[in-house]
Amino acid sequence: MVIVHSEAVKSDFEGTIIDIETIGDFSNYHDSRKYQNITPVILGYIDKNGWKIYCAENNNSIKEIKYIITEVVPILERPFYAFNCDFEKGVFFQSCKLQIDFRELQERKFESKKVAVSSLKIENYNDPFNDNGKKCKISWENGNTEDAIKHNRSCLLKERDILLKRGYRKT
Repeated sequence: MVIVHSEAVKSDFEGTIIDIETIGDFSNYHDSRKYQNITPVILGYIDKNGWKIYCAENNNSIKEIKYIITEVVPILERPFYAFNCDFEKGVFFQSCKLQIDFRELQERKFESKKVAVSSLKIENYNDPFNDNGKKCKISWENGNTEDAIKHNRSCLLKERDILLKRGYRKT
């Protein structure tokens, strides 16, 4: 089963910000194959009208979340934004065979979201993991989908604020 949450929130930008939560580990490659063992378990997106999050309830729901990604992402409003474009692009390609172009919200490669949020004075939005995606992964793997969803929601709102405060970087 896939859990779905959404909320109407007006935002002043065109396109869609996408954020995923994943399980698995990186492979020892220096191209998109480094994402071949990483699996999406949460798809979240926010656009000018609000946010929506799809969360696989457990490992048995992973096939369903991948199907939802292949059905939902292609029809979302473009342009797409992500805080770490390489990650989203690589995971979507390796796990769902989707080739998606994103605009980059990181100011520079390897910038942490925590640093960006702090320097731009963006609120935490009740993130139970304070921008630590590894804690979200562990939480989801332990069956705590509620906190994983809260983390993804906060990431979407933070990334929206990053886009509105400083824009995006061309990759």
